[in-house]
Amino acid sequence: MARTRTSRFVSVLCGLLFTLPAIAADSGTALPEGFVYLRDIAPTIPQDIRYAGSRNFTGRPVPGYTAAECVLARPAAEALKAVQADLAAQGLSLKVYDCYRPKQAVAAFVDWAKEPTDPGAKRTYYPNLAKGALFPDYIATRSGHSRGATVDVTLVPLEATDAADMAPDQTPCTTGGSGDGSLDMGTRFDCFDRKANTATQGLTESQRANRQRLVEAMAAHGFTNYPKEFWHYTFKPEPYPDTYFDFPILPSSGTGGRQ
Repeated sequence: MARTRTSRFVSVLCGLLFTLPAIAADSGTALPEGFVYLRDIAPTIPQDIRYAGSRNFTGRPVPGYTAAECVLARPAAEALKAVQADLAAQGLSLKVYDCYRPKQAVAAFVDWAKEPTDPGAKRTYYPNLAKGALFPDYIATRSGHSRGATVDVTLVPLEATDAADMAPDQTPCTTGGSGDGSLDMGTRFDCFDRKANTATQGLTESQRANRQRLVEAMAAHGFTNYPKEFWHYTFKPEPYPDTYFDFPILPSSGTGGRQ
């Protein structure tokens, strides 16, 4: 009897040892419970995650963005899928610039704001503001993005969703045009300026119509716009309204995240 028990123990132990590497590999890409990769829910929505590279106002990859992936709480991702379906009937598509944002990335933005002004970044991203004036309307010590239900989006023609991103535009973000093939919203993404306010004055009729089209499409599925940024939307009710997450954004394993 003792020998049988010992054999069973050895068999179980060997089985665990053989499975440990697989467990470790999976844990590297698993998302927290309730979060998903947007591409696993709505693969037709193109992603241009700027903070994973250098094409952003800091000029460098942002901590926490180890992969150019949109990660969201599942209800927000499902709602974006519904928005996308509505827009497809109009010959349009969403395009996402940012989704869940780790707390470490928010802290990096705060540190960046304390650095000396970079003339190139100022000319492109905040041509009419001093760097110190970016708090708190544009850069804050905490971001709703870290709660997992806030997204930065714009509209693109449906037939252009697979087009490669255009080269960065070095002109002021307030000059209009998108620089990336999206519809003209009057300013580019991450433009720190009053002209980026959703209902600002001085837009062309077409630019106002494009912003309103985005507002209405998002509102139809529970997203509320932040009035100071035409691209910024939060899904309501938020699944995690009081929690600010800090897990890094890792490459998708293609499993759809944890349920």
